[in-house]
Formats: sequence, structure tokens, C-alpha cells
Amino acid sequence: MTLLTQSAQLRDVLTTSKVIAVVGFHHDPMKPAHYVPEYMHRQGYTVIPVNPALAARGESYFGHRAVATLAEIGTPVDIVDVFRRSDKVREHLADILSMTPLPRVVWLQQGIRDDAAARELAARGIDVVQDRCLLADHRALL
Repeated sequence: MTLLTQSAQLRDVLTTSKVIAVVGFHHDPMKPAHYVPEYMHRQGYTVIPVNPALAARGESYFGHRAVATLAEIGTPVDIVDVFRRSDKVREHLADILSMTPLPRVVWLQQGIRDDAAARELAARGIDVVQDRCLLADHRALL
């Protein structure tokens, strides 16, 4: 399994990635699923919110319209950042694996891990980060 845990690996991901799709993006600025992507946007990353309810309402954040699924994104995505409970990660596997091209990394936020899903993603050549905060790692490593 390609599980990224070393600081050098994480720094490489953060310095070479430009586009982040956020599964489970939340409209409430007080929630981590909003303020973490907002922070990444302020750091110069392109952030695409993925949330079916927000997409149905036609909402936009950080200059990008919310989408219901990853498959709808028409541009290559470097990181799929997941803000869903561990028991919900598997529900997003088919959507992740239907992306063209596949993302370079799937990042499961702090408190989120699914080893079986991580093995499936790694088997398809996707690196996986589990149980780590994108914002905290960005601040610590860059």
C-alpha cells in the first residue's frame, strides 16, 4: 500500500499539487469541512467543493461551483480531500475511481481512516493519506 506518512512525502504532495476536490465540503464557515478548504484556497490551491446538496442549489465557493460527484469535475484533480466519516469512505470509491485522470492522492482528514479502501486506491496507483489534517500539515511543513 502506498500510504504517505513521512514529512518529506507530505511536503512533496503539498508543493506539487494545485487542484483539490473536497468531498463532504460544508457551507458553514465554522466547520472544518469549510475552513480547511478555505485555508487551502487562500494558500493558492484551486479548491472544488463536492456536495450534492450545495450543487443542487447551484452554490459556488472559492470561485468554483459545487459539484455533486467527483466524476463531474472537468479538470485533473491532484488531491481528493475527504471530509466524511470513516464508515462512509467506501461509498466514494467508485466515484474516485471513475475520475479521468485518476487523482494523485486521496487525503482522509484527521479522524478518518479506512484501510481496505486505502488498499483499493493504492492498487490503482493512488497514494493515500489517512487520519491527518491538510491544514495542520500545510502549516507545519511549508
